[in-house]
Amino acid sequence: MKIAQSDLIINPDGSIYHLNLLPGDVAETVITVGDPDRVSQVSKHFDTIELKKGKREFITHTGFVGKKRVTVLSTGIGTDNIDIVLNELDALVNIDFNARQIKQELTSLNIVRIGTSGSVQPDIPMGTILASAYGLGMDALMNYYLPPELNSNAALLEEIKVHFKGFQKINPYLNAADENLLNTIGKDLPTGITVTAPGFYAPQGRLVRAQNAVPHFINLVSSFKSNQYRITNLEMETAGIYALANVLGHKALSINAILASRVNFQFSSEPDKVVENAIKLVLERL
Repeated sequence: MKIAQSDLIINPDGSIYHLNLLPGDVAETVITVGDPDRVSQVSKHFDTIELKKGKREFITHTGFVGKKRVTVLSTGIGTDNIDIVLNELDALVNIDFNARQIKQELTSLNIVRIGTSGSVQPDIPMGTILASAYGLGMDALMNYYLPPELNSNAALLEEIKVHFKGFQKINPYLNAADENLLNTIGKDLPTGITVTAPGFYAPQGRLVRAQNAVPHFINLVSSFKSNQYRITNLEMETAGIYALANVLGHKALSINAILASRVNFQFSSEPDKVVENAIKLVLERL
């Protein structure tokens, strides 16, 4: 079956609708960052840059680190943007744009997120570089997709749902990082369950002026433990990346630069330095 024009929108120049990229513009190793300005912070470490493109918040640089071809792409904030980015990255490598059909031989991308995050554990200080062993989604993205047939995370997810039983309107989802990426790029880094929230303020337990429906949210997330697993940090993209990567057959890992201690009510005085350390670590280990 051909994919409908309204389902997969291709621009007049042959590029994918939102990302403005052509098939071939994307390397098989993709680094995602939230902030468009962070793309150049990553690509300045490339040995060569062959391509720079951008549209809206989606900025892309593709080049080489040594002999490895790498793409760095900004996603913007939130899993609604991750829905766009992951589906369009997949289409660029696994859809024949001319025939509008799925290719017979599929490509599995290595997708590494470098993002900022806040710790919910007192023993994970600001400045830590943390790898997400799991992404726990508190947003609604995966209500719209069928999960992978095999789910090895079902027992852990059930424990999480019991812990968060007061969240009656939320249907959390849980996906693991790619084991090989976790054991290479994430080697020797602290790991844990990363919660992906659908917002920055009340959905992450922040209180400014509007009152929170869950007043003790940080205590609730930080108190979950199951064997060696615990919730370590909060952010807004990881769970969506892991879930869609699993659905589409890609490999994903989220590397978190911890800029805030939510339990100590502190924010880093050197956020750029922490992010730079995370970038250098990932590029050295690719």
